[in-house]
Amino acid sequence: MLKEIYEQPEAVHKTIGERVRRGRLELGELGLSDEDLRDLRRIVIVACGTAYHAGVVARYVIEEWARLPVEHEIASEWRYRNPVLARDTLVIGISQSGETADTIAALRVAREAGARTVAITNMMGAQISREVDSVLYTRAGLEMSVASTKTFTAQVALFYLIALKLAQVRGTLPPEEIRFILDEVYELPTKMAAFLSADHPIADIAERYYEKPFFFYLGRNIGLPVALEGALKLKEISYIPTEAYSAGEMKHGPIALLDEDTPVVCIATDIHVYEKVVSNIQEVRARGAHVIAIATDGNEDIQHHADDVIFVPKSPNFLQVVLAVLPLQLLAYRIARKRGLNVDQPRNLAKTVTVE
Repeated sequence: MLKEIYEQPEAVHKTIGERVRRGRLELGELGLSDEDLRDLRRIVIVACGTAYHAGVVARYVIEEWARLPVEHEIASEWRYRNPVLARDTLVIGISQSGETADTIAALRVAREAGARTVAITNMMGAQISREVDSVLYTRAGLEMSVASTKTFTAQVALFYLIALKLAQVRGTLPPEEIRFILDEVYELPTKMAAFLSADHPIADIAERYYEKPFFFYLGRNIGLPVALEGALKLKEISYIPTEAYSAGEMKHGPIALLDEDTPVVCIATDIHVYEKVVSNIQEVRARGAHVIAIATDGNEDIQHHADDVIFVPKSPNFLQVVLAVLPLQLLAYRIARKRGLNVDQPRNLAKTVTVE
């Protein structure tokens, strides 16, 4: 797992690859013409586990940049829901292995209903590629650890390109803004490598909290899927119960779980709802909980509100996902190791879920 965490800059770099040429996106693999993309009325993303969290990120970026309605759905639920579909709906299924039974079945449902279908996978020739109209491959290399890391960040990077392609064709962003975002996407592997090669207090934080019986994760807007993914990583490999919530929903029940023994991981990077996140952090600390904040380099304010801070490099709003998730992957890894657990093959889990 640690090896694959450190392979993420290369995985993202290869996934971006030659899909951008002279400032123009080349995504012929989508199998949709520019006219087809302009005619889309709706996108549905179906996935499971970590891939589902990548789909949550995709909803934010596609709706923001391409102004196209997006739904993210858990494949095992959606496939039995008799969904309403049409030819102007694009259904995207995400599966690291390309063999995830529920995601494949969901794509069959979509195709039989007449919707356009696209798969995102890391494995050439996987079953999912035979169930859809077209396939986009991440280029993360073989991932051996059960807990996905590099495939998640590669999936998110690929969705940045898909969202920008949609925005380019549909004219929802000016060309200069698309070029700016593309340049920033290209910089992500460098920023990821810089974070991974720097010193951070992650081992010290793990040392203090690894015996705690419960962790709480909070995020807002683009920070929410980061919190969901961070909590899943901790559950998967450390067996510590976690709860991940939209920070704005905290007062609607989950705040009752907090006491002076609860570590609360907050995604507090520089986004337009940062002040709202700080307000939620203050509510958490008022209950005696310990706050571990993931924040953007240069943010001195956050140190007044959190017990521990892990800083990530600056990046535009939605691109922060692939940076903010890195410390959460490492924190889960360090905690699991402190608990003496097998991080690569956690109990009860398989790398590929091929049955319901």
